[in-house]
Amino acid sequence: MTRSERLADQLDRHWRKNVRPRLHGLADDEYFWEPVRGCWSVRPVGSGRWAMDFASPAPEPAPVTTIAWRLAHLVVSCLGYRVGWHFGGQDIDSASFPYAGTADEALAQLDAMYERWDAGVRRLSDADLDAPPAVGPEQFPMEGIVLHVNRELIHHGAEICLLRDLHRWQDGARHPR
Repeated sequence: MTRSERLADQLDRHWRKNVRPRLHGLADDEYFWEPVRGCWSVRPVGSGRWAMDFASPAPEPAPVTTIAWRLAHLVVSCLGYRVGWHFGGQDIDSASFPYAGTADEALAQLDAMYERWDAGVRRLSDADLDAPPAVGPEQFPMEGIVLHVNRELIHHGAEICLLRDLHRWQDGARHPR
């Protein structure tokens, strides 16, 4: 197994065994559920478009985010930018990205972007992993970028799974998926 395959496999095993199966059956009410007031989410902005809540600089403390926001963050910020920068294809612009208005649409976006990321990482040579990428703002070795994305997807994937658990068990009663 090559070094790039080992890096891809680190995430892929966790993704396919632990995170992605837990997202099966995600319903729109869970996708948009706001467990506390003031959550950041993905919201309609007119004419069938959706936008992701954000502020720059981000408030301290950061708001609690919905599953919709977290999935959009994975699709656009964690994977989308980097897929475009490092593996070719269309550059992602967070202001004009077609954010998902349903859970099914968000999962389809996530699956497509994850597959592009995974395929791109697996094609990296050792020389690619040792060097900073030629495109994009990240100017440290590509191996560090891959490891960062792995951490982000594992971290946010666990948060999404926890939010699903909290939604299911709210009010002390188990809600079917």
